[in-house]
Amino acid sequence: MANPVLREGILKSSSFNSLDSEHAMTINGTILKTCVLGALMAVTFAYTWYLTLTGFADKAIMLGQGGSIVGFILAIIICFAPKNKFLIITTPLYAMCEGLFLGWISAMFNMAYPGIAPQAAMGTMLALFGMFILYKTKLVKCTDKFRMVIFNSTLAIAGIYLLQVVLSFFNHSIPQIFSNSLIGIGFSLVCVAVASFNLIVDFDSIERFQGQASKDYEWFFGFSLMVTIVWMYIELLKLLAKLQSRNN
Repeated sequence: MANPVLREGILKSSSFNSLDSEHAMTINGTILKTCVLGALMAVTFAYTWYLTLTGFADKAIMLGQGGSIVGFILAIIICFAPKNKFLIITTPLYAMCEGLFLGWISAMFNMAYPGIAPQAAMGTMLALFGMFILYKTKLVKCTDKFRMVIFNSTLAIAGIYLLQVVLSFFNHSIPQIFSNSLIGIGFSLVCVAVASFNLIVDFDSIERFQGQASKDYEWFFGFSLMVTIVWMYIELLKLLAKLQSRNN
């Protein structure tokens, strides 16, 4: 999930003014790094997807669950460790681990609800381009108030998921929210909306940092954008699964 407060803290606590254009972060460089991360994720995604659908589900489960754990650890390291040349190693590793998890979980969803994974992928791409158009045309402006609202909304959703994890250890669950009830569908819609508006924050952060941060930050913001896209894709999978389960 995107973190606008973290972005501002990094900008304020770092001195980038002395950077020359050759060593400074650029938008084109960030786009390139994001595409590299996306390509790596797609390769490992395809691998566990293939394993799941060809009778090697046990191996896909092992790789998918392992990828999610290692990916989470790498994400923590990337967020809180110094932003230096090691990002060229940690961010691609994160992308590949996340791809292993997404390929497995997507195949599982798609077997239960045929066609759901391509629909979620298409929805994610449409949301990505839609938010980009809204941002570039200034129909949605990323003001400080907007950032704070999106940050607080993201934090609230994360808190709900964390509470659900804790309750699951005691064989309990938050009522309605994770079911296919209207409340559950409404919650998923809110999650998709918040994830979409996080893209606006990502775009604005990348634009603010160009020319001020070192080129290593191109990997960091590429990673940040991928985290938001992955989150939106997973939320769309859940939303579509809830909708289809009501029709069965």
